[in-house]
Amino acid sequence: MALNEQEILEGLAEIVNEETGIETDAVQMDKSFTEDLDIDSLSMMTIVVNAEDKFGVRIPDDEVKNLTHVRDAVNYINNNQG
Repeated sequence: MALNEQEILEGLAEIVNEETGIETDAVQMDKSFTEDLDIDSLSMMTIVVNAEDKFGVRIPDDEVKNLTHVRDAVNYINNNQG
């Protein structure tokens, strides 16, 4: 069963929290991973791998650079899930 945007956002927020300690409610659609949430490239790659596992999607390396905001990641997962 496909998840909706809110469920994806909540799952992504949990992954970000586990990796960085950032509160889940700080992970919002309009936030930039690097500027607002201060996530570095190494943490971002871990988040991507964990998101792939959690949501059953494949996020190619060349696509990761396009995921600058939380909304970008949520939309990508939403459009590519099972």
